[in-house]
Amino acid sequence: MDSDLNSKYTFDNFIQGDENRWSVAASLAVADSPGATYNPLFIYGGPGLGKTHLLNAIGNKVLHDNPQARIKYITAENFINEFVVHIRLDKMDELKLKYRHLDVLLIDDIQSLAKKSTQATQEEFFNTFNTLYLAGKQIVITSDKPPKEMETLEERIRSRFESGLMADIGNPDYETRMAILRKKVESEKINLSDDILDYIAENIKSNIRELEGALNKLIAYANLEKSEITMDIAMRELQNIIYPDKPREVTPQLIIEVVSEHYNIPMEKMLSKDRSKSVSRPRQIAMFLCNTMTDATLEGIGQLLNGRDHSTILHGRNVIEEEYNNDEEFRKQIDTIKKKINPN
Repeated sequence: MDSDLNSKYTFDNFIQGDENRWSVAASLAVADSPGATYNPLFIYGGPGLGKTHLLNAIGNKVLHDNPQARIKYITAENFINEFVVHIRLDKMDELKLKYRHLDVLLIDDIQSLAKKSTQATQEEFFNTFNTLYLAGKQIVITSDKPPKEMETLEERIRSRFESGLMADIGNPDYETRMAILRKKVESEKINLSDDILDYIAENIKSNIRELEGALNKLIAYANLEKSEITMDIAMRELQNIIYPDKPREVTPQLIIEVVSEHYNIPMEKMLSKDRSKSVSRPRQIAMFLCNTMTDATLEGIGQLLNGRDHSTILHGRNVIEEEYNNDEEFRKQIDTIKKKINPN
């Protein structure tokens, strides 16, 4: 069976910093003793922070230590697609055989299961998960958010996820960003000054993928033009990526849009009269952030949220503020959204 692992992702080339140290340690522990500890392991954080790298690194180390291990890496979206195909072809037994005899199951971007799957797909996933879990097989999952924020996911699945270890992989600090850039420069055998690397590291703070993308653009330029990269060239080539003189203006409209995107809720639903928890809670979070991150009045925020009155905005803000002050896990979730709104 093809594991679908990406061999280039290993622990050796994963840059470790204070913000991801716990996630790396937990991943190494799982790779050393699959199924024996931290099962399931649930790694969550924003895009471009290295979750896929860690997931593959676990699989590659297990396979290196035990070449006979049955390992499968798959995105949740591809799992859903496979399920649909096997249902249509009446080959569900084949799908069960494929997944329920694994030693290690690695599932990336599990939030897709909450967003796009049917009840039948979630049922099959739960049964597969349960079979492996009860057999002592290792399960590792990544997501852009913790289980409690995936409100369209069945409660019993969320409960299973929370029964293991949850590791939050945070944004890289300056030292980690510089280490990533230096390692990339070294591997590409290209000469870039520390001033240029510092310029990139200081201005791209929240996403490793964007960090490497900026560097790749300079590497491509150097290879095509056969010339050395100066600071002037770097600033010119990266002007569409880095805006050092144009800080992002935080407005209530921006906040509502970011919260809507974070929870995968269409803007029209955020502005609608829908009072379901999956919509009303993110809406209240938007109220809280608009009130605490901008100078907008309650009336002004209410107008942006389709004419809601100031007492509704005040109530929503107070509900979230109380939980923010008293629940450390929830506070981390809100702080993650704040970083998306204003990475600086």
